Amino acid sequence: MKHTMFRDSISMFRMLHLHHPILCLSKPDLFKAPSVSLFGTHGRCVTHLMLDLSIKKCVPCDLKDLRPMTEEVANGLLRQVAGWNLVNEGGVLKLNRSMKVKSFTKGLELFQLIAGVAEAEGHHPDLHLVEWNNITIEIWTHAVDGLTENDFILATKINKLNMHHLLRRKLTD
Repeated sequence: MKHTMFRDSISMFRMLHLHHPILCLSKPDLFKAPSVSLFGTHGRCVTHLMLDLSIKKCVPCDLKDLRPMTEEVANGLLRQVAGWNLVNEGGVLKLNRSMKVKSFTKGLELFQLIAGVAEAEGHHPDLHLVEWNNITIEIWTHAVDGLTENDFILATKINKLNMHHLLRRKLTD
């Protein structure tokens, strides 16, 4: 992609929607005003977008064009999901988050909250309750054996859940 001067933000969105690996599955009307920076590195142009993932919806995982993202792209999106870690398990990238809940039953309540979001999005995490109060959430797209934008959308929506009353300590951003 060459450096291009955009007449307006609509032209920029159209170009990014057609050429950006993450945005090709997104609907442009779902965009919140992003911050975009185009900068050259050794003659190449790199595009960096910060979109509000909480307003997006997961796409079906059976799309034939759905591919796992690279670690570089995943690290860029990781900034938008506070508290989550990127882990590589046997070559498979996953999002991971651990929390301590007040009690065993509070852990089950948290699972119910997460299940509601997961069902609404049609994208389901692996949930683990270890011992009596340790919760671990793992998210990745099983269909592609790696991470897709869906995983970051779900992580963002989990982060927005009202779960503070279930946790032993306040979450930090």
